Amino acid sequence: MAIPRILVVDDDPEMREMMTQFLRRNGTIALPAATEAEVRKHLGGGRVDLILLDVMLGDENGLEICGRLRHEQDVPIIMVSALSADHQRMAGYEVGADDYVAKPFNPDLLLARVKAVLSRARRSSSLVHRRNTKTFHFAGWTYDAKRDEALSPAGVQVALSRRETALLRALLANPHIPLTREEIAAALDVTGDTKQTADALGRAIDVLVGRLRSKIERNPKDPQILRTERGVGYVFAVDVMAQDA
Repeated sequence: MAIPRILVVDDDPEMREMMTQFLRRNGTIALPAATEAEVRKHLGGGRVDLILLDVMLGDENGLEICGRLRHEQDVPIIMVSALSADHQRMAGYEVGADDYVAKPFNPDLLLARVKAVLSRARRSSSLVHRRNTKTFHFAGWTYDAKRDEALSPAGVQVALSRRETALLRALLANPHIPLTREEIAAALDVTGDTKQTADALGRAIDVLVGRLRSKIERNPKDPQILRTERGVGYVFAVDVMAQDA
């Protein structure tokens, strides 16, 4: 399961930081940007699942940016603005925005709108995803998502538990992206267990990572595929090639 990567575009540093940190605490990878150039840099550098785009960006116009992006790609865009009159909202929808949130807003409401837009985007392509079940290749390994089979570089099938498989799928969807333990837990849908403290949850992720390493690493004590990212968490440090089954 891919962890949502959300681009937060706002020229107000305090608002940008607040939104970014809030989204990160709620199981997403939030990336800050202040200009169209920074937006395009992020889009060119990796997957972006949704853009939160302020209408007023200093000398730049968020509506114009939205219109240009919409002509080039299908990434969902939620406009965020202090301009909340009906005709201003309509202007956002007319240039291709998927939703429009007025400032000031309740952060939980924003999160609900983000989840709703992401859910619609997933549903719209769900049939394509079902037809195009992927096979992944990494570091000589092959993982067949349709058969749920992992083959070592020697061609030996390696058995993975349900939780190990979920972890591998999350990592395959986010190669070369350092992930915190909280982000991994969110991707595995284990953060809902309120009985677990943050420390206990972190230890559980560490144990799970250790188990997966014991199966896919040549030397689990010196991992080259699933590496520890000091001060962050873990990173799947090899290239991943996906192909339709």
